Amino acid sequence: MKKIQSALLILLLLTSFTSFSQGKPGNVTISGKLIDQETKQPLEFATVTIQTTDNNTVNGAMTDEKGSYSVQVPAGTYNIKFDFISFKSQVISNKTITADTDLGSVIMAPDATLLKTVEIRAERSTVDIKLDKKVYNVGQDMIVKGGTISDVLDNVPSVTVDVEGNVSLRGNESVTIMIDGKPSNLYGANLADVLRVLPADSVDKIEVITNPSARYDAEGGGGIINIILKKGKAQGFNGSVTANTGDPANHGIMGNLNFRTEKFNFFTNLGYNYRNSPGNSMTDSEYFDGDGNTTSFINERRTNERKRKGYNATVGFEWDIDTTFSWTNSVSARNSNGDNPTDTYYYNYFADGTFNNTRYRYNLEDEEDRNFNYSTSFLKKFNGDGHELKVDATISRSTDDENSQISDMILGSTNPDDSSTERTLNHEEEKRTLVQADYVLPLGEESRFEAGYRGSFTQMDTDARAEILDDAGVWQPNANFSSMLEYNEYVNAFYAQYGSKFGEKFSYLLGLRWEDSNIDVNLLSADDFNKKKYNNFFPSAFLTYEFSEGTSANISYSRRINRPRGRFINPFSSLQSNINIFQGNPDLNPSMTDAFDIGYLKKWDKVTLSSSAYFNITNDSFQFVRRTEDALPGETPVTYVSPINLAKEYRFGFELTANYNPFRWWKLNANFNFFRVETDGDYSWTYTNTDGEVITDYQNFDNTAYSWFTRASSKMNLPWKIDWQINGTYNAPQNTAQGRNLGIMHFNTALSKDVLKEKATVTLNVSDIFNSNKRKGYTNLPTVSSYSEWQWRQRQVTLSFTYRFNMNKQQRMKEERQNGGGDDEYMGG
Repeated sequence: MKKIQSALLILLLLTSFTSFSQGKPGNVTISGKLIDQETKQPLEFATVTIQTTDNNTVNGAMTDEKGSYSVQVPAGTYNIKFDFISFKSQVISNKTITADTDLGSVIMAPDATLLKTVEIRAERSTVDIKLDKKVYNVGQDMIVKGGTISDVLDNVPSVTVDVEGNVSLRGNESVTIMIDGKPSNLYGANLADVLRVLPADSVDKIEVITNPSARYDAEGGGGIINIILKKGKAQGFNGSVTANTGDPANHGIMGNLNFRTEKFNFFTNLGYNYRNSPGNSMTDSEYFDGDGNTTSFINERRTNERKRKGYNATVGFEWDIDTTFSWTNSVSARNSNGDNPTDTYYYNYFADGTFNNTRYRYNLEDEEDRNFNYSTSFLKKFNGDGHELKVDATISRSTDDENSQISDMILGSTNPDDSSTERTLNHEEEKRTLVQADYVLPLGEESRFEAGYRGSFTQMDTDARAEILDDAGVWQPNANFSSMLEYNEYVNAFYAQYGSKFGEKFSYLLGLRWEDSNIDVNLLSADDFNKKKYNNFFPSAFLTYEFSEGTSANISYSRRINRPRGRFINPFSSLQSNINIFQGNPDLNPSMTDAFDIGYLKKWDKVTLSSSAYFNITNDSFQFVRRTEDALPGETPVTYVSPINLAKEYRFGFELTANYNPFRWWKLNANFNFFRVETDGDYSWTYTNTDGEVITDYQNFDNTAYSWFTRASSKMNLPWKIDWQINGTYNAPQNTAQGRNLGIMHFNTALSKDVLKEKATVTLNVSDIFNSNKRKGYTNLPTVSSYSEWQWRQRQVTLSFTYRFNMNKQQRMKEERQNGGGDDEYMGG
């Protein structure tokens, strides 16, 4: 199986092509090439007509798959005409031809009049590579049809999503996720759950910004990922509806509807889905005493079913009050509920390997998330040169209830002490308010000044309780796994930046951001109050040099911050396992990152190449530490996993992204990232052992690890107008300070065909073809050594049907240009 997977990945990464030329005999040869002005792609099957000056046709030809043509005529003076359906005709008049002549590339522009009557979908490159960021256009990606935003992100170059839903950018989990330019936590506190509920069909594009400028929020040491949702811009009433079904259960319906007039644009996004995501895990552990002698073995096997129903709705309007002033409002609501029954078996063995007993633990968990979000935005344009003021405000309210009941027993035992019943009750409420103002002032033709303010205010209360059912049938509190956490965060920020060009080749952008943070992390159940007040400057600088059109390089620097939130600071989350427990750390401090990046971009006719080298220095970086404490004779030691601030982290890497279109019917994209991570720090902790002694343990976490990951994607237009897409991802092994993570490889594929006169599309996709997307690794501690595997979701097969109405080619091309073209910031991102 691994050989098959490797062969597929190599096939996607290594491609070759051949070129050929063909001509006809004749006195004189006229040749050249036709190019689509919008897509920069060659025009296949366009018509070339050679006429005399009195409009008599002498000869003609059609362009091949490369847009090239070659036609023979006698020497003379001619009118050379180029025609292609839905494009404006081009004519070269009174051209005297006395010898073989190459007319070079002729640019063909779409004809707006003809386009109104043509019903055909416009194609765009899946990945648009720019010097400062990559824009991933989701609309043409069949792989994610019927999936979630989490599935979309897992197909974006430079981005990986692990089995727990954690998102990494270039191997760095300290990344900020934004939705429509706003923090994703406005949509709910649990980011992984939010990304797994919102449907993929609601996404228009993904922007990956590896080194943001001062205009952006300073949050996220690894960069920013901005998820832009669909909002129709075509005139009239139009939209699309997508229905899907799959196995394991994946049923849903999603509608994107839009009505635009000259002054108003009403848009809505409605969706429902039901998903069952069965998963499994295993952990084989060997336990040791203080002298390194084996004391026992435990093999843990877990299966679970994540059943979830989700509803989401967004309704809004844009009002162009006049030609200089517009107002946008939107309201979104989300409700997600479901249960997750989990069966866990612990197979216990004595030190000599003989069987002891089997313990069974059943956890029935149910969860409901609710979120409400209101946004308003004003845009004032003072003139047509970009002088403008934009003001945004958003309020968000979220609640999350997660409860579970757990039964634990030793199979076959009649001893009442060998069984227990527990329950956990978690209630979380979150209120967020965001206010932002951005002012842009052009200074002449080559310079621009920007300034702005951003206020982010958060209040979050978490009540987490654990209880044990006693012999009398009364629930008794378990203080070890109960907490009342109050988290308040108030951040005020101001920024200013100036960009300009000097000469024909150089441009620069200099910025400075100041953020004042006031944070309270209060563990009310333990009378532990932590107030963190700090303010920081975040400078940024970008320098760009353009060698020629399509070839440029830049160097950039920015300072970033990563504030701990949610699960990282909550002392208690769940008790699915009572021997492997995650505990948050309320005393975590933010980490600070200095990020340096050097980039190079080169575009050819069929190839776009983007490369970068980056270096990050992070102080007080977050690291996950595993520790075990002594247990009474016959009991199993408990392993705790917690995040800590661990001194310094040095991260160096190299990234290469390439788009290659060998033919009009074949598009290839590949991304490769290699990185080196060095951590430098020590960690010690104290606990009381079974004899009542206070013990201090120490571990050195100095570690240097090398790793890499690659992703490749191929999209082909097959006969009978069938599209086929396949991609593969490989994450290489990586050493950690406490073990080693093994390599992971997985593949996704999809087939798609337009039906109903190309107004609808049927797509069949398979996620994780070989069922191989599992996290695997070893953990080595002084008292325990273990090997584990974890699969969040098994192989998924999904069939989807999309119907589009009242959208002709002109409207679609216009909408894609508006949604995908142009940067929302001057130079540098």
